[in-house]
Amino acid sequence: MFTFFLQSYRKGILNFAGSGVETEFDVDGDEGKYCFRKIENGEIKRNSTIVTRHPNIVRCVVQGKKSWGLWVDTWSDGICDWSFTKEEILGEFQKRNIQIPEPLLQDFENRIEKKKRIRNKEYFEMLKK
Repeated sequence: MFTFFLQSYRKGILNFAGSGVETEFDVDGDEGKYCFRKIENGEIKRNSTIVTRHPNIVRCVVQGKKSWGLWVDTWSDGICDWSFTKEEILGEFQKRNIQIPEPLLQDFENRIEKKKRIRNKEYFEMLKK
């Protein structure tokens, strides 16, 4: 996951997080992957200043993770509205040689299916009237 978020941020796909991430350098701080693991486990709050020996890397990874959450919701809305296809979105990652981890890909597909069911139900209710 760490590598996916870092690559996606650096290649410009997942670089909008909605809010900034405050990081601070400390030579004795945790290294990047360990710091990210602590954030994921809830040991470090995301809204607090993160102290690490790799502040730029941690900032990129956290922003990539936040961005994934925002974009997956937007992409699934667009796919359900037929604005674009799932293949177009996934193609952007393939074009940049980024492998999406299976749990994230499954979450993306589940959101699409859920929104399609809601869309179809609303459409069916409209036709019944």
